[in-house]
Amino acid sequence: MQPLAFRSLAIASSLGQGLEETTAALADRRSGLTPCDFETAQIDTWIGRIADDRLEPLRADLARFECRNNRIAQLAIRQDGFEQSVAEARARHGARRIGVFLGTSTSGILQTELAYRRRDPATGALPDDLLYATTHNNYSLADFVRTHFDLHGPSVVVSTACSSSAKVFGNAARAIAAGLCDAAIVGGTDSLCLTTLYGFGSLQLLASGPCRPFDIGRDGISIGEGAGFILLEPARPGAGDATALLGVGESSDAHHMSSPHPDGAGARLAMSAALRSAGLDARDIDYINLHGTGTRSNDPAEDNAVHALFGDDTACSSTKGWTGHTLGACGALAAIICAIAIRRGFMPGSVNTRTLDPAIRTRYLIENAQVPPLTVMTNAFGFGGTNCSLVIGALPE
Repeated sequence: MQPLAFRSLAIASSLGQGLEETTAALADRRSGLTPCDFETAQIDTWIGRIADDRLEPLRADLARFECRNNRIAQLAIRQDGFEQSVAEARARHGARRIGVFLGTSTSGILQTELAYRRRDPATGALPDDLLYATTHNNYSLADFVRTHFDLHGPSVVVSTACSSSAKVFGNAARAIAAGLCDAAIVGGTDSLCLTTLYGFGSLQLLASGPCRPFDIGRDGISIGEGAGFILLEPARPGAGDATALLGVGESSDAHHMSSPHPDGAGARLAMSAALRSAGLDARDIDYINLHGTGTRSNDPAEDNAVHALFGDDTACSSTKGWTGHTLGACGALAAIICAIAIRRGFMPGSVNTRTLDPAIRTRYLIENAQVPPLTVMTNAFGFGGTNCSLVIGALPE
């Protein structure tokens, strides 16, 4: 595929807001996970929560989109000059030639949860001020972002569980290749809500402490929230592009509704497809940011897939011990963390992982490695066996 430059990056999570805060937390090995104190949840687990005082109300003209999910999106797009970069792209290409391709799983479910507490005591009707279409609805996120930037190109929200905001890179790449748009905002947002916390709790998938990917004592995930956005444009010689999307691979396990194929068959297909898309071999990848949720079954399945394709030479780790599992936003956050790793010249290890599971065969990093990667892969695998792998690389000057 044609390389698509990461023209501008925007990120917000429990690690911090913006590239500098995120990079500092990674370098200092400072996790964003804390004991669960969200809303009325009474669950013995840890979460990656963004402080409420960071989440400002939306602009008055965007009040119909008011919900926690869109507040987190707004927090992210205000970072690192992202709004200015989009404005400049809009001036170059026109408002109809910039696509918006975003992923989410929770969207604004919390808004409906809060409204449910205010039902009419006689009829059970939800309050009239609940605006489902612009809050809870999955498309709310893309509608908010395109309205915020006054964009009128193609816009899509992908909701394929934890692969959502990775798969949108493929949507954008295909749209640009087909001539439907000249640039695209890709990424995703997910926010904490009681449905997610209690839902994963009922599946007995929540860690009792901070999640420990690939640890011998791992016991589940830590749910987080966050947003990541990337402005993609075809790479241009002399444009000063530091990193670019080089390849996208997607697959479906078709194995089980929630459990991955134990050998990681679908994951391996996605990684192989991403390498083909980028025109690269496994030996060309310097580092892999694993999906690495910290559950008993997911980590070994991914390890099997990675080892089958890369052997035990390629450095890899999961960064969910920093951010928690941000579900529909995790693909975008991981892609930005990979870009940071390339630009800042280090490979992040795995915070909170203390004793590596001896059954793991890949070259798993616990400590950060001060080795600059040039080409990296990031994985995002979701419920139902929906898989996506991205190849991201440094571009020559």
